[in-house]
This record gives sequence, structure tokens and C-alpha cells, in this order.
Amino acid sequence: MCLSFPLRPLLVSASGLEETLRFNELVRLLEQNGFRLIREKGSIRYYAKAGVDRLIRVDYHGAKEIPTGTCNAILKAAGLKR
Repeated sequence: MCLSFPLRPLLVSASGLEETLRFNELVRLLEQNGFRLIREKGSIRYYAKAGVDRLIRVDYHGAKEIPTGTCNAILKAAGLKR
């Protein structure tokens, strides 16, 4: 039996094309960089980290892909790079 997985980019490929993240991957990335869940109401989550003055808002939708502009804005607010 051969398992096939969808070929979905994770970050930036060798060809230079931007690749998408899913909401659960973004949350994992934030938590690996020291951000902790502070508040949650419905699907909206707020993350904070010592040394970062603002809360990072993530409208969490599980395994759905994040639109590129939204992802870039969240990463920029968190001070992270792809």
C-alpha cells in the first residue's frame, strides 16, 4: 500500500515561491518561539511573549491554509521570519 500525501509547500522553496502555512502550523511556530496563549474567545486566540509589547491575534481555523497576507502580517507583528 502506498500512502500519498498532498504536495503542499511549507515555507519557501528552492524555486523562491512562497509556500503556505496552515493555522495549526503557525500556532506551533509561535509556541516554539516562546509565545504563549493568553486569551481565547471562540476561534480568536491571543498570544504573548516576554519582551514583545503587543498581543498577537490569530483567528484560528485549524488545518485551513492561511492567506499569504494574513500570515505575513502575523509573522511581522511577532517579529518572526519565514
